[in-house]
Amino acid sequence: MTSLPLFDNDSHYVDYRTMQLPSRRRPARSLSALSLACAGAVALAGCSGTADADAAGAGDDGLTIVAAFYPLAWLSEQVAGDLADVISLTPDGAEPHEYELTPRDVAATAEADAVVFLPTLQPAVDAAVEQQAADRAFDAGEAADLSLTYEAHDHEHSDGEHAEEEHAEEHADEPVTDPHFWHDPMRMADVGDALAEHLATVDEANAERYTANAADLRAQLAELDGEFRDGLADCAARELVTSHSAFGYLADAYDLEQFGISGLAPDEEPSTDALTEATEFVREHGVRTIYFETLVSPAVADTVARETGAQTRQLDPIEGLTDQSQGTDYLEVMRANLADLRTGQQCS
Repeated sequence: MTSLPLFDNDSHYVDYRTMQLPSRRRPARSLSALSLACAGAVALAGCSGTADADAAGAGDDGLTIVAAFYPLAWLSEQVAGDLADVISLTPDGAEPHEYELTPRDVAATAEADAVVFLPTLQPAVDAAVEQQAADRAFDAGEAADLSLTYEAHDHEHSDGEHAEEEHAEEHADEPVTDPHFWHDPMRMADVGDALAEHLATVDEANAERYTANAADLRAQLAELDGEFRDGLADCAARELVTSHSAFGYLADAYDLEQFGISGLAPDEEPSTDALTEATEFVREHGVRTIYFETLVSPAVADTVARETGAQTRQLDPIEGLTDQSQGTDYLEVMRANLADLRTGQQCS
């Protein structure tokens, strides 16, 4: 394994090869959150969370799974059950697209038995996986069959962003793959099945349990899928206008038409032309609701709503749980999203 020449917050050298990594039981916890309670790498070794694990009836010989962000962590928890400790690299309340890894995150990636990630969504995670865990990585995007692509709007840039602007212009016509598959429950089920197969190769003795857990998960997700199909079958509005283009797979699965004001990344600032296009779309189709998200500012949705007289409503991209989340896990937040969609899309 490659040595990690990293430094702690006091600029002391830390050799993460000999560092004890934290043990975590469900729900998944982030290493960055853990670091608030354990100052420095030495303290981290004494803050492993083994008491919680033992209380849950788990030993120290299970797998350690590192997941890039919340949906993948939740999925990993369901498939692994009590056979693994799951660590989420992205802290609660952080925006996954923008999150930069800490030294502890990189160390966890290097030491994990399995790393569950989604290529291109988080470049920092991609780099850590390539350098530290290429032989133990599970590509959720491959299992999800990422079939949707997106052509970016023209976005405004500040004076200090000329290089980025020129790069964007050079690649303006190149479609970008939409990574937000977890809004389609059946794609989540497919990833769960594939993850069970992957974990079975890592821990052959428990292969049947991973398979059984994935089957239970598929049943839960099929039930959720049925609720969405029934709930969105008869809606007066089929156009889904969102602040950024995070709901393409949901729209594709349930016969809606997504119009994202911004691009695939929530921090992209739409140009004046993009805002004008969105305003015209809302007026042309009689759209009454524009959806904004947790974790990012509602300013873009508010701007178009003011121009058109539409209302705004929250639709959670479920990239991470916060105090604003309308539920405590993926299933609850998805069902809350369904209720908001039924109201916003005028479904009977």
